Amino acid sequence: MEDAELARAIARSAPALDPAAEAEFCRRFAPRVRLYGLRHLRDRHAAADLVQQVLMMTLERLRAGKLREPERLASFVLGTCRRVVLEHFRGTARRGALLEMYGIEDEALEDAEPRVFERERLAACLEALSERERAVVIGSFFEESISEPGLSAGNVRVIRHRALGKLRVCMERA
Repeated sequence: MEDAELARAIARSAPALDPAAEAEFCRRFAPRVRLYGLRHLRDRHAAADLVQQVLMMTLERLRAGKLREPERLASFVLGTCRRVVLEHFRGTARRGALLEMYGIEDEALEDAEPRVFERERLAACLEALSERERAVVIGSFFEESISEPGLSAGNVRVIRHRALGKLRVCMERA
């Protein structure tokens, strides 16, 4: 089956799907898109993401019947690859400029290591809270319901916010 016939088969089946035609489309174009991604992005994970994104974008266009020249399906896929890769580099450049302008990259990675959970300290900090604060925190995070009578939703949010602030201070003490 030629590319144009394949594109028309996918477009004709809409809104239903033609699994055989779409599988053939993916089988035919995924290796090409992957090679393009490896060549331009130089990262196999980014290339795999590119394959998914380009194939989905193209399939959505085909299903909607928005591909004007089905004979040029391969050119459309290549152009989509080019646009997605360019947008990837633009986004990377924007993130780099923002990091340079507003923060040091090392600061962004500072908290990357997981913190050790200290069960005893948390228990002691929970005990330091008032009965109502402790009930609201435990109800919010463990029981998924607040069983304190006479509390409005707004009041619960305020109590929880203040109690979490106290817990944070308590947990950060040496």
